[in-house]
Amino acid sequence: MEGPHKPTGATEAEDAAPKDDWRTRLPLAPRNLGWAATALSALLVLFALQMPNTVGNFRISEFLRLPAEAIVGAVVLLAMPRRPRVITAACIGASLGALTVLNLLDMGFVEFLGRHFNVVLDWVLLDDAQSYISDAIGTTGSIAVTVAVILLALCLPVGTALASVRLSNLLARNNVVATKATLIAGTVWITSMSLGLTIGGVPIASDHTAGVVKVHARRASDTFRDEAAFEKFAKNDPFAKTPGDQLVPDLRGKDVIFTFIESYGRSAIEDPSIAPGVDKTLADSTQAITDAGFAAKSGWLTSATFGGNSWLGHSTFLSGLWINNQQRYNTLVNSDRLTLPEVFRRTGDWRTVGVMPGVQKGWPEEKFYGLEKNYSSRDLGYKGPKFSWSTMPDQYALEAFQRLEHGRKSDKPLMSEIILTSSHQPWAPLPKTVPQDQLGDGTVFNAIEKAGKDPKDVLYNGPEAKAEYGKSIQYSITSLIDWLTRYGTDDTVLVFLGDHQPMSRVSGSNASRDVPVSVVAKDPKILDRIADWNWTDGLRPAGDAPVWKMSAFRDKFLTAYGSTPHP
Repeated sequence: MEGPHKPTGATEAEDAAPKDDWRTRLPLAPRNLGWAATALSALLVLFALQMPNTVGNFRISEFLRLPAEAIVGAVVLLAMPRRPRVITAACIGASLGALTVLNLLDMGFVEFLGRHFNVVLDWVLLDDAQSYISDAIGTTGSIAVTVAVILLALCLPVGTALASVRLSNLLARNNVVATKATLIAGTVWITSMSLGLTIGGVPIASDHTAGVVKVHARRASDTFRDEAAFEKFAKNDPFAKTPGDQLVPDLRGKDVIFTFIESYGRSAIEDPSIAPGVDKTLADSTQAITDAGFAAKSGWLTSATFGGNSWLGHSTFLSGLWINNQQRYNTLVNSDRLTLPEVFRRTGDWRTVGVMPGVQKGWPEEKFYGLEKNYSSRDLGYKGPKFSWSTMPDQYALEAFQRLEHGRKSDKPLMSEIILTSSHQPWAPLPKTVPQDQLGDGTVFNAIEKAGKDPKDVLYNGPEAKAEYGKSIQYSITSLIDWLTRYGTDDTVLVFLGDHQPMSRVSGSNASRDVPVSVVAKDPKILDRIADWNWTDGLRPAGDAPVWKMSAFRDKFLTAYGSTPHP
Protein backbone atom coordinates (compact mmCIF):
# COMPACT_ATOMS: atom_id res chain seq x y z
CA MET A 1 0.00 0.00 0.00
CA GLU A 2 1.49 3.30 -1.05
CA GLY A 3 2.00 6.08 1.40
CA PRO A 4 0.80 9.64 0.96
CA HIS A 5 2.02 11.15 -2.28
CA LYS A 6 3.98 14.44 -2.04
CA PRO A 7 3.08 17.08 -4.52
CA THR A 8 5.80 17.53 -7.12
CA GLY A 9 6.05 21.27 -6.49
CA ALA A 10 6.69 20.76 -2.77
CA THR A 11 9.54 18.33 -3.42
CA GLU A 12 11.29 20.72 -5.79
CA ALA A 13 10.89 23.56 -3.29
CA GLU A 14 12.45 21.47 -0.53
CA ASP A 15 15.39 20.50 -2.76
CA ALA A 16 15.98 24.12 -3.69
CA ALA A 17 15.89 25.37 -0.08
CA PRO A 18 19.29 26.10 1.56
CA LYS A 19 20.64 23.40 3.83
CA ASP A 20 20.44 24.01 7.55
CA ASP A 21 24.07 24.48 8.73
CA TRP A 22 25.88 26.76 11.20
CA ARG A 23 25.98 29.62 8.68
CA THR A 24 22.18 29.74 8.48
CA ARG A 25 21.68 29.15 12.19
CA LEU A 26 24.30 31.81 13.12
CA PRO A 27 24.25 34.29 10.23
CA LEU A 28 26.54 36.78 11.98
CA ALA A 29 29.28 34.25 12.79
CA PRO A 30 30.93 34.10 9.31
CA ARG A 31 31.00 37.88 9.08
CA ASN A 32 32.44 38.25 12.57
CA LEU A 33 35.06 35.57 11.93
CA GLY A 34 35.97 37.27 8.67
CA TRP A 35 36.44 40.65 10.33
CA ALA A 36 38.41 39.05 13.14
CA ALA A 37 40.71 37.35 10.63
CA THR A 38 41.14 40.64 8.78
CA ALA A 39 41.89 42.52 11.99
CA LEU A 40 44.44 39.91 13.03
CA SER A 41 46.01 40.08 9.57
CA ALA A 42 46.32 43.85 9.82
CA LEU A 43 47.84 43.61 13.31
CA LEU A 44 50.34 40.96 12.20
CA VAL A 45 51.47 42.99 9.18
CA LEU A 46 51.68 46.17 11.27
CA PHE A 47 53.73 44.30 13.89
CA ALA A 48 56.10 42.98 11.22
CA LEU A 49 56.46 46.46 9.70
CA GLN A 50 57.11 48.28 12.97
CA MET A 51 58.81 45.72 15.20
CA PRO A 52 61.97 47.21 16.76
CA ASN A 53 65.18 45.21 16.94
CA THR A 54 66.07 46.02 20.55
CA VAL A 55 64.23 45.29 23.78
CA GLY A 56 64.56 48.92 24.89
CA ASN A 57 62.56 50.20 21.89
CA PHE A 58 59.76 47.68 22.32
CA ARG A 59 56.97 50.08 23.31
CA ILE A 60 53.43 50.89 22.16
CA SER A 61 54.39 54.21 20.54
CA GLU A 62 56.52 52.35 18.00
CA PHE A 63 53.40 50.61 16.67
CA LEU A 64 51.30 53.80 16.45
CA ARG A 65 53.48 55.18 13.65
CA LEU A 66 52.39 55.41 10.01
CA PRO A 67 54.62 53.11 7.93
CA ALA A 68 55.63 54.37 4.48
CA GLU A 69 56.09 50.78 3.32
CA ALA A 70 52.38 50.03 3.92
CA ILE A 71 51.32 53.04 1.84
CA VAL A 72 53.64 52.15 -1.04
CA GLY A 73 52.54 48.52 -0.86
CA ALA A 74 48.88 49.52 -1.04
CA VAL A 75 49.53 51.72 -4.10
CA VAL A 76 51.34 48.88 -5.89
CA LEU A 77 48.73 46.24 -5.05
CA LEU A 78 45.77 48.43 -6.01
CA ALA A 79 47.24 48.86 -9.49
CA MET A 80 47.58 45.12 -10.17
CA PRO A 81 45.20 42.54 -11.61
CA ARG A 82 44.21 39.65 -9.38
CA ARG A 83 46.85 36.95 -10.05
CA PRO A 84 49.95 39.24 -9.99
CA ARG A 85 48.45 41.01 -6.96
CA VAL A 86 48.10 37.80 -4.96
CA ILE A 87 51.63 36.65 -5.87
CA THR A 88 53.12 40.05 -5.04
CA ALA A 89 51.23 40.28 -1.74
CA ALA A 90 52.42 36.79 -0.75
CA CYS A 91 56.04 37.67 -1.56
CA ILE A 92 55.83 40.93 0.37
CA GLY A 93 54.29 39.16 3.34
CA ALA A 94 56.85 36.35 3.36
CA SER A 95 59.64 38.95 3.22
CA LEU A 96 58.13 40.78 6.17
CA GLY A 97 58.00 37.52 8.13
CA ALA A 98 61.65 36.78 7.33
CA LEU A 99 62.58 40.31 8.38
CA THR A 100 60.72 39.79 11.65
CA VAL A 101 62.84 36.70 12.30
CA LEU A 102 65.95 38.83 11.68
CA ASN A 103 64.63 41.45 14.09
CA LEU A 104 64.17 38.78 16.75
CA LEU A 105 67.74 37.57 16.16
CA ASP A 106 68.91 41.17 16.36
CA MET A 107 67.10 41.57 19.66
CA GLY A 108 68.71 38.44 21.08
CA PHE A 109 72.20 39.37 19.91
CA VAL A 110 71.93 42.87 21.37
CA GLU A 111 70.66 41.45 24.66
CA PHE A 112 73.33 38.76 25.04
CA LEU A 113 76.28 39.94 22.95
CA GLY A 114 75.86 43.70 22.88
CA ARG A 115 75.83 43.87 19.07
CA HIS A 116 73.48 43.34 16.14
CA PHE A 117 73.06 40.16 14.11
CA ASN A 118 75.25 39.85 11.01
CA VAL A 119 73.41 38.02 8.22
CA VAL A 120 76.71 36.98 6.63
CA LEU A 121 78.62 35.69 9.66
CA ASP A 122 76.39 34.84 12.57
CA TRP A 123 74.32 31.86 11.43
CA VAL A 124 77.10 29.54 12.64
CA LEU A 125 76.67 30.92 16.17
CA LEU A 126 73.14 29.52 16.41
CA ASP A 127 74.62 26.06 16.97
CA ASP A 128 76.63 27.45 19.89
CA ALA A 129 73.46 29.06 21.23
CA GLN A 130 71.66 25.71 21.11
CA SER A 131 74.54 24.04 22.97
CA TYR A 132 74.52 26.79 25.59
CA ILE A 133 70.75 26.39 26.13
CA SER A 134 71.21 22.64 26.50
CA ASP A 135 73.88 23.16 29.16
CA ALA A 136 71.83 25.82 30.94
CA ILE A 137 68.37 24.21 31.08
CA GLY A 138 68.94 20.59 30.11
CA THR A 139 68.40 18.52 26.98
CA THR A 140 64.60 18.39 27.20
CA GLY A 141 64.29 22.14 27.63
CA SER A 142 66.79 22.69 24.84
CA ILE A 143 64.83 20.49 22.43
CA ALA A 144 61.60 22.30 23.32
CA VAL A 145 63.19 25.70 22.74
CA THR A 146 64.79 24.58 19.48
CA VAL A 147 61.50 23.19 18.14
CA ALA A 148 59.67 26.38 19.17
CA VAL A 149 62.27 28.56 17.43
CA ILE A 150 62.13 26.48 14.23
CA LEU A 151 58.32 26.60 14.18
CA LEU A 152 58.38 30.35 14.75
CA ALA A 153 60.90 30.86 11.96
CA LEU A 154 58.72 28.82 9.59
CA CYS A 155 55.31 30.06 10.66
CA LEU A 156 56.09 33.78 10.69
CA PRO A 157 56.77 34.09 6.93
CA VAL A 158 53.78 31.87 6.14
CA GLY A 159 51.51 33.80 8.49
CA THR A 160 52.54 37.23 7.19
CA ALA A 161 52.20 35.99 3.59
CA LEU A 162 48.61 34.82 4.19
CA ALA A 163 47.83 38.03 6.08
CA SER A 164 49.15 40.17 3.25
CA VAL A 165 47.11 38.28 0.66
CA ARG A 166 43.95 38.72 2.75
CA LEU A 167 44.56 42.45 3.09
CA SER A 168 45.28 42.79 -0.64
CA ASN A 169 41.93 41.10 -1.41
CA LEU A 170 40.21 43.55 0.95
CA LEU A 171 41.81 46.46 -0.93
CA ALA A 172 40.67 45.06 -4.27
CA ARG A 173 37.07 44.56 -3.10
CA ASN A 174 36.92 48.12 -1.84
CA ASN A 175 39.02 49.74 -4.54
CA VAL A 176 37.51 53.23 -4.42
CA VAL A 177 37.57 53.54 -0.62
CA ALA A 178 41.05 51.98 -0.43
CA THR A 179 42.41 54.38 -3.04
CA LYS A 180 41.07 57.40 -1.14
CA ALA A 181 42.39 56.05 2.18
CA THR A 182 45.82 55.44 0.66
CA LEU A 183 45.91 58.98 -0.72
CA ILE A 184 44.97 60.41 2.69
CA ALA A 185 47.55 58.21 4.45
CA GLY A 186 50.25 59.34 2.01
CA THR A 187 49.37 62.99 2.59
CA VAL A 188 49.47 62.51 6.38
CA TRP A 189 52.83 60.75 6.11
CA ILE A 190 54.40 63.52 4.01
CA THR A 191 52.99 66.21 6.29
CA SER A 192 54.18 64.43 9.44
CA MET A 193 57.62 63.94 7.98
CA SER A 194 57.89 67.56 6.85
CA LEU A 195 56.72 69.00 10.17
CA GLY A 196 58.47 66.42 12.36
CA LEU A 197 55.25 65.44 14.14
CA THR A 198 55.63 62.92 16.95
CA ILE A 199 53.64 60.73 19.35
CA GLY A 200 55.26 60.39 22.75
CA GLY A 201 58.52 61.58 21.28
CA VAL A 202 58.40 59.03 18.45
CA PRO A 203 57.98 60.37 14.86
CA ILE A 204 54.59 59.63 13.31
CA ALA A 205 56.05 59.10 9.83
CA SER A 206 57.95 55.82 9.72
CA ASP A 207 60.18 54.05 7.22
CA HIS A 208 61.39 51.55 9.80
CA THR A 209 61.34 48.45 7.60
CA ALA A 210 63.25 50.09 4.77
CA GLY A 211 65.78 51.32 7.32
CA VAL A 212 66.27 47.84 8.76
CA VAL A 213 66.81 46.37 5.29
CA LYS A 214 69.29 49.12 4.48
CA VAL A 215 71.23 48.51 7.71
CA HIS A 216 71.47 44.75 7.10
CA ALA A 217 72.58 45.33 3.51
CA ARG A 218 75.23 47.84 4.56
CA ARG A 219 76.46 45.52 7.32
CA ALA A 220 76.78 42.66 4.83
CA SER A 221 78.63 44.88 2.35
CA ASP A 222 81.02 46.09 5.05
CA THR A 223 81.66 42.47 6.05
CA PHE A 224 82.72 41.49 2.54
CA ARG A 225 85.02 44.51 2.26
CA ASP A 226 86.51 43.86 5.68
CA GLU A 227 87.52 40.30 4.80
CA ALA A 228 90.02 41.35 2.14
CA ALA A 229 91.31 44.35 4.10
CA PHE A 230 91.84 42.35 7.32
CA GLU A 231 93.69 39.53 5.59
CA LYS A 232 96.17 42.04 4.21
CA PHE A 233 96.49 43.89 7.52
CA ALA A 234 97.07 40.69 9.49
CA LYS A 235 100.26 40.01 7.52
CA ASN A 236 101.83 43.21 8.87
CA ASP A 237 103.45 41.75 12.00
CA PRO A 238 106.40 43.63 13.54
CA PHE A 239 107.63 40.46 15.27
CA ALA A 240 106.99 37.99 12.45
CA LYS A 241 110.64 37.39 11.64
CA THR A 242 112.16 37.95 15.07
CA PRO A 243 114.57 35.07 15.88
CA GLY A 244 113.65 33.00 18.92
CA ASP A 245 116.62 34.18 20.95
CA GLN A 246 115.41 37.79 20.57
CA LEU A 247 111.91 37.11 21.90
CA VAL A 248 111.08 37.91 25.56
CA PRO A 249 114.68 37.54 26.78
CA ASP A 250 113.80 39.28 30.07
CA LEU A 251 111.41 36.45 30.97
CA ARG A 252 113.88 33.60 30.58
CA GLY A 253 113.54 31.07 33.37
CA LYS A 254 110.09 32.32 34.43
CA ASP A 255 106.86 30.30 34.55
CA VAL A 256 104.53 32.61 32.63
CA ILE A 257 100.79 32.03 33.03
CA PHE A 258 98.12 33.82 30.99
CA THR A 259 94.72 33.31 32.59
CA PHE A 260 91.33 34.43 31.29
CA ILE A 261 88.48 34.79 33.77
CA GLU A 262 85.15 34.40 32.00
CA SER A 263 82.98 37.57 31.90
CA TYR A 264 85.25 39.46 34.31
CA GLY A 265 84.40 42.99 33.18
CA ARG A 266 84.60 46.54 34.42
CA SER A 267 81.04 46.27 35.74
CA ALA A 268 82.20 43.75 38.34
CA ILE A 269 84.38 46.46 39.86
CA GLU A 270 82.31 49.60 39.31
CA ASP A 271 78.62 48.65 39.30
CA PRO A 272 77.25 49.75 42.70
CA SER A 273 75.21 46.57 43.15
CA ILE A 274 78.10 44.23 42.26
CA ALA A 275 81.28 46.06 43.22
CA PRO A 276 81.18 45.83 47.06
CA GLY A 277 81.64 42.06 47.11
CA VAL A 278 84.12 41.95 44.22
CA ASP A 279 86.14 44.90 45.55
CA LYS A 280 86.43 43.20 48.94
CA THR A 281 87.64 40.03 47.24
CA LEU A 282 90.23 42.03 45.28
CA ALA A 283 91.38 43.82 48.43
CA ASP A 284 91.66 40.54 50.35
CA SER A 285 93.45 38.92 47.41
CA THR A 286 95.89 41.83 47.12
CA GLN A 287 96.71 41.40 50.81
CA ALA A 288 97.08 37.64 50.31
CA ILE A 289 99.60 37.98 47.48
CA THR A 290 101.48 40.67 49.41
CA ASP A 291 101.76 38.33 52.40
CA ALA A 292 103.08 35.65 50.04
CA GLY A 293 105.74 37.98 48.65
CA PHE A 294 104.05 38.90 45.39
CA ALA A 295 103.17 42.31 43.97
CA ALA A 296 100.78 43.35 41.22
CA LYS A 297 99.93 46.12 38.78
CA SER A 298 96.53 46.45 37.09
CA GLY A 299 94.95 48.35 34.20
CA TRP A 300 92.12 48.14 31.68
CA LEU A 301 91.78 46.57 28.25
CA THR A 302 88.88 47.16 25.86
CA SER A 303 87.66 43.78 24.66
CA ALA A 304 86.76 43.01 21.06
CA THR A 305 83.59 41.23 22.20
CA PHE A 306 80.79 41.69 24.72
CA GLY A 307 78.59 39.27 26.63
CA GLY A 308 79.93 36.15 24.90
CA ASN A 309 82.00 34.77 22.02
CA SER A 310 84.94 34.55 24.39
CA TRP A 311 87.26 33.15 21.73
CA LEU A 312 87.20 36.55 20.02
CA GLY A 313 88.60 38.16 23.17
CA HIS A 314 91.18 35.41 23.66
CA SER A 315 92.42 35.64 20.07
CA THR A 316 92.53 39.45 20.17
CA PHE A 317 94.68 39.41 23.32
CA LEU A 318 97.03 36.68 22.11
CA SER A 319 97.46 37.80 18.48
CA GLY A 320 97.59 41.58 18.76
CA LEU A 321 94.84 41.90 16.13
CA TRP A 322 91.30 43.20 16.61
CA ILE A 323 89.21 40.01 16.23
CA ASN A 324 85.63 41.23 16.57
CA ASN A 325 83.79 38.73 14.37
CA GLN A 326 83.89 35.10 13.29
CA GLN A 327 85.19 35.89 9.83
CA ARG A 328 88.28 37.63 11.25
CA TYR A 329 88.78 34.73 13.65
CA ASN A 330 88.68 32.20 10.81
CA THR A 331 91.17 34.29 8.81
CA LEU A 332 93.44 34.58 11.84
CA VAL A 333 93.64 30.88 12.73
CA ASN A 334 94.41 30.03 9.11
CA SER A 335 97.31 32.50 9.03
CA ASP A 336 100.85 32.38 10.42
CA ARG A 337 100.32 35.33 12.79
CA LEU A 338 102.61 35.19 15.83
CA THR A 339 100.61 34.67 19.05
CA LEU A 340 101.89 34.97 22.60
CA PRO A 341 102.04 31.17 23.18
CA GLU A 342 103.84 30.77 19.84
CA VAL A 343 106.34 33.43 20.94
CA PHE A 344 107.36 31.28 23.90
CA ARG A 345 107.35 28.07 21.88
CA ARG A 346 109.53 29.64 19.19
CA THR A 347 112.25 30.46 21.70
CA GLY A 348 112.73 26.76 22.44
CA ASP A 349 113.14 27.63 26.13
CA TRP A 350 109.58 27.00 27.33
CA ARG A 351 107.07 24.18 27.30
CA THR A 352 103.74 25.63 26.16
CA VAL A 353 100.50 24.16 27.48
CA GLY A 354 96.83 25.08 27.61
CA VAL A 355 94.22 24.26 30.24
CA MET A 356 90.76 24.75 28.76
CA PRO A 357 87.92 23.06 30.63
CA GLY A 358 85.42 24.82 28.36
CA VAL A 359 86.67 22.86 25.33
CA GLN A 360 84.50 19.75 25.07
CA LYS A 361 85.29 18.72 21.48
CA GLY A 362 88.35 18.64 19.27
CA TRP A 363 90.17 21.98 19.10
CA PRO A 364 92.52 22.15 16.07
CA GLU A 365 93.40 25.79 16.86
CA GLU A 366 95.88 24.61 19.50
CA LYS A 367 98.50 24.18 16.75
CA PHE A 368 97.94 27.70 15.45
CA TYR A 369 98.36 29.15 18.95
CA GLY A 370 101.60 27.24 19.50
CA LEU A 371 100.46 24.98 22.34
CA GLU A 372 102.47 21.77 22.59
CA LYS A 373 99.81 20.23 24.82
CA ASN A 374 96.24 21.32 25.46
CA TYR A 375 94.10 19.87 28.25
CA SER A 376 90.39 19.93 27.41
CA SER A 377 87.59 19.06 29.83
CA ARG A 378 87.98 15.33 29.25
CA ASP A 379 91.73 15.42 29.98
CA LEU A 380 91.55 16.84 33.51
CA GLY A 381 90.19 13.78 35.34
CA TYR A 382 87.04 15.48 36.59
CA LYS A 383 84.19 13.17 37.68
CA GLY A 384 81.94 15.70 39.36
CA PRO A 385 78.86 17.54 38.02
CA LYS A 386 78.73 20.33 35.48
CA PHE A 387 77.69 23.72 36.80
CA SER A 388 75.37 24.69 33.97
CA TRP A 389 77.67 25.60 31.05
CA SER A 390 80.86 25.30 33.08
CA THR A 391 82.21 21.76 32.93
CA MET A 392 84.03 22.00 36.27
CA PRO A 393 84.79 24.45 39.09
CA ASP A 394 87.83 26.69 38.66
CA GLN A 395 89.32 25.38 41.90
CA TYR A 396 89.43 21.89 40.42
CA ALA A 397 90.76 23.03 37.02
CA LEU A 398 93.66 24.86 38.69
CA GLU A 399 94.47 21.90 40.92
CA ALA A 400 94.46 19.65 37.85
CA PHE A 401 96.91 22.05 36.18
CA GLN A 402 99.14 21.78 39.24
CA ARG A 403 98.95 17.98 39.20
CA LEU A 404 99.43 17.50 35.46
CA GLU A 405 101.95 20.23 34.63
CA HIS A 406 102.99 22.91 37.08
CA GLY A 407 103.84 20.56 39.93
CA ARG A 408 105.94 18.18 37.81
CA LYS A 409 109.68 18.47 37.43
CA SER A 410 110.77 19.67 34.00
CA ASP A 411 113.93 20.84 32.33
CA LYS A 412 112.01 23.84 30.95
CA PRO A 413 109.78 26.47 32.57
CA LEU A 414 106.12 26.59 31.55
CA MET A 415 104.19 29.05 29.47
CA SER A 416 100.54 28.28 30.25
CA GLU A 417 97.23 29.55 28.94
CA ILE A 418 94.38 28.84 31.36
CA ILE A 419 90.72 29.65 30.77
CA LEU A 420 88.56 29.68 33.90
CA THR A 421 84.86 29.10 33.28
CA SER A 422 82.99 29.18 36.61
CA SER A 423 81.86 32.77 36.00
CA HIS A 424 80.17 31.90 32.70
CA GLN A 425 76.48 32.80 32.46
CA PRO A 426 73.84 31.84 33.57
CA TRP A 427 75.67 32.01 36.94
CA ALA A 428 73.63 29.23 38.47
CA PRO A 429 74.26 26.89 40.07
CA LEU A 430 77.59 28.20 41.40
CA PRO A 431 80.42 26.15 42.91
CA LYS A 432 81.87 26.88 46.32
CA THR A 433 85.42 26.52 47.59
CA VAL A 434 86.01 23.16 49.28
CA PRO A 435 88.97 22.07 51.45
CA GLN A 436 91.92 21.35 49.19
CA ASP A 437 92.41 17.84 50.53
CA GLN A 438 88.80 16.98 49.62
CA LEU A 439 88.96 17.92 45.94
CA GLY A 440 89.73 14.40 44.77
CA ASP A 441 88.09 13.68 41.42
CA GLY A 442 85.50 16.43 41.86
CA THR A 443 82.61 14.32 43.13
CA VAL A 444 82.71 16.43 46.29
CA PHE A 445 80.87 19.07 44.25
CA ASN A 446 77.78 16.88 43.70
CA ALA A 447 75.97 18.14 46.78
CA ILE A 448 76.94 21.76 46.05
CA GLU A 449 75.57 21.55 42.53
CA LYS A 450 72.30 19.98 43.66
CA ALA A 451 71.79 22.66 46.30
CA GLY A 452 72.49 25.45 43.81
CA LYS A 453 70.00 27.76 42.17
CA ASP A 454 68.09 27.03 38.98
CA PRO A 455 69.56 28.85 35.93
CA LYS A 456 66.08 29.97 34.80
CA ASP A 457 65.50 31.69 38.13
CA VAL A 458 68.71 33.69 37.79
CA LEU A 459 69.43 34.53 34.15
CA TYR A 460 66.12 36.29 33.46
CA ASN A 461 65.95 38.12 36.79
CA GLY A 462 68.09 41.25 36.53
CA PRO A 463 68.90 41.85 40.22
CA GLU A 464 69.37 38.13 40.86
CA ALA A 465 71.63 37.78 37.82
CA LYS A 466 73.79 40.67 39.02
CA ALA A 467 74.09 39.21 42.51
CA GLU A 468 75.03 35.73 41.30
CA TYR A 469 77.38 37.12 38.65
CA GLY A 470 79.24 39.02 41.36
CA LYS A 471 79.55 35.87 43.46
CA SER A 472 80.90 33.94 40.47
CA ILE A 473 83.63 36.53 39.88
CA GLN A 474 84.55 36.44 43.56
CA TYR A 475 84.80 32.65 43.38
CA SER A 476 87.02 32.67 40.27
CA ILE A 477 89.40 35.32 41.62
CA THR A 478 89.61 33.58 44.98
CA SER A 479 90.34 30.23 43.31
CA LEU A 480 93.12 31.74 41.20
CA ILE A 481 94.78 33.67 44.02
CA ASP A 482 94.52 30.68 46.39
CA TRP A 483 96.33 28.61 43.77
CA LEU A 484 98.99 31.32 43.30
CA THR A 485 99.73 31.77 46.98
CA ARG A 486 99.87 28.00 47.49
CA TYR A 487 101.96 26.99 44.48
CA GLY A 488 103.53 30.16 43.09
CA THR A 489 107.32 30.51 43.21
CA ASP A 490 109.94 33.21 42.86
CA ASP A 491 109.80 32.55 39.10
CA THR A 492 106.02 32.74 38.66
CA VAL A 493 104.64 35.50 36.43
CA LEU A 494 100.83 35.57 36.31
CA VAL A 495 98.91 37.71 33.82
CA PHE A 496 95.15 37.46 34.30
CA LEU A 497 92.26 39.35 32.77
CA GLY A 498 88.61 39.19 31.81
CA ASP A 499 87.71 38.14 28.28
CA HIS A 500 84.65 40.43 28.05
CA GLN A 501 81.90 42.16 29.99
CA PRO A 502 78.84 40.15 31.08
CA MET A 503 75.60 40.41 29.08
CA SER A 504 73.78 43.74 29.09
CA ARG A 505 71.16 42.56 31.62
CA VAL A 506 74.02 42.54 34.14
CA SER A 507 76.48 45.15 32.87
CA GLY A 508 73.88 47.60 31.52
CA SER A 509 72.87 48.55 27.99
CA ASN A 510 75.41 51.38 27.82
CA ALA A 511 78.29 49.59 29.53
CA SER A 512 81.82 49.91 28.21
CA ARG A 513 83.70 46.91 26.84
CA ASP A 514 86.54 47.32 29.32
CA VAL A 515 87.95 44.42 31.34
CA PRO A 516 90.51 44.42 34.18
CA VAL A 517 94.00 43.05 33.56
CA SER A 518 96.71 42.37 36.17
CA VAL A 519 100.36 41.32 36.13
CA VAL A 520 101.54 39.53 39.29
CA ALA A 521 105.09 38.47 40.17
CA LYS A 522 107.55 38.07 43.05
CA ASP A 523 110.59 39.24 41.11
CA PRO A 524 110.48 43.07 41.32
CA LYS A 525 112.26 43.32 37.95
CA ILE A 526 109.15 41.94 36.24
CA LEU A 527 106.97 44.82 37.41
CA ASP A 528 109.77 47.36 36.94
CA ARG A 529 109.70 46.53 33.23
CA ILE A 530 106.13 47.81 32.99
CA ALA A 531 106.46 50.81 35.29
CA ASP A 532 105.95 53.19 32.35
CA TRP A 533 102.53 51.62 31.72
CA ASN A 534 101.29 53.67 34.70
CA TRP A 535 99.07 50.86 35.92
CA THR A 536 97.61 50.79 39.44
CA ASP A 537 99.41 48.93 42.22
CA GLY A 538 97.41 45.93 43.42
CA LEU A 539 94.72 43.79 41.80
CA ARG A 540 92.06 46.48 41.45
CA PRO A 541 92.71 48.97 38.64
CA ALA A 542 91.80 52.56 39.48
CA GLY A 543 88.94 54.10 37.54
CA ASP A 544 91.37 56.43 35.75
CA ALA A 545 94.02 53.78 35.06
CA PRO A 546 95.13 53.59 31.40
CA VAL A 547 92.71 51.91 28.96
CA TRP A 548 94.16 50.16 25.91
CA LYS A 549 92.50 48.20 23.16
CA MET A 550 92.99 44.54 23.94
CA SER A 551 94.81 44.13 20.63
CA ALA A 552 97.55 46.48 21.85
CA PHE A 553 98.66 44.22 24.69
CA ARG A 554 100.74 41.71 22.71
CA ASP A 555 103.17 44.24 21.26
CA LYS A 556 103.44 46.24 24.50
CA PHE A 557 104.14 43.04 26.44
CA LEU A 558 106.74 41.78 23.97
CA THR A 559 108.47 45.16 23.88
CA ALA A 560 108.48 45.52 27.68
CA TYR A 561 110.27 42.20 28.08
CA GLY A 562 112.99 42.83 25.55
CA SER A 563 111.69 41.46 22.24
CA THR A 564 113.28 42.92 19.10
CA PRO A 565 110.94 43.78 16.20
CA HIS A 566 111.76 42.21 12.82
CA PRO A 567 108.80 42.89 10.46
